[in-house]
This record gives sequence, structure tokens and C-alpha cells, in this order.
Amino acid sequence: MDEKLRQAFHSRVPQEPFAAKFGLKLLEIGDGYSKVEMQFRPDMENLFGSAHGGALFALIDEAFETASNSHGTLAVALNMNITYVAPPQPGSTLRAEAREVSLTRKTASYDIKVHDEKSNLIATCMALVYRKGQPLPFE
Repeated sequence: MDEKLRQAFHSRVPQEPFAAKFGLKLLEIGDGYSKVEMQFRPDMENLFGSAHGGALFALIDEAFETASNSHGTLAVALNMNITYVAPPQPGSTLRAEAREVSLTRKTASYDIKVHDEKSNLIATCMALVYRKGQPLPFE
């Protein structure tokens, strides 16, 4: 991955309003790869005191967004299929890792897994993007 692009992602993600709202932190990024972290907070609970699926989706989507755009070409989500495996413990640190499975000129697919700090599997996702063939707006 181009170092200038890597730096751009590391400086842009903290400025993204949605990432700031959920405390999403980009830890690593490379060609077709991203690792994002989030602290599971009480304000992310659902009616039953468990993790709201939307909060976990936010973490998964940030890893997906950064990994799928890591080639410097604008990519937009077409489909995401999430399986929630286990609820995270309150206060746990969650990490989503997105890995590229396939890449073509027009599409790319990603395998995304969420683990807690004890390596417990929390959620999995298979996701597909459409690659628009346009440079990223900040490039």
C-alpha cells in the first residue's frame, strides 16, 4: 500500500463523524486489509442489556469501508451478511479485521471477523463492494 494513502486513512478516520460517535479507531490498514477497534460501552446496549447489533455493525462496516477503499479506488457496499455469534462483555475491547477474499476490476469481497480482547469470536461477516473506478475524494 502506498504510504501516502496509508497516512491519509490514519488521519481521515479520526475526523469521520460516525467513527467519532462510536469511538472507532483504525489500528492497521494495508492492501485489502484493515483492523479497527472499538470499546463496547453501556450506551451501545439494546433493550435487553446486550450489545446492540447496530453497534457491532458499525465496527464491522468501518473495517469493511477502510479495507475496500485501501486500493485508492472508491468502493461502495453492495451487500453485507452478518452473523452475530456471541455477545461481548460490557467494557470489552472489540476488534474487527477485514481481509480481502477476491478483487476484480468492478467488485471485491471481504471476510470480516470481530473478536474481543480474549480472542472470543463475537461476529462474522461476508461483504461485497462495487468498485467505481474513481479515485478517493481525498486523494
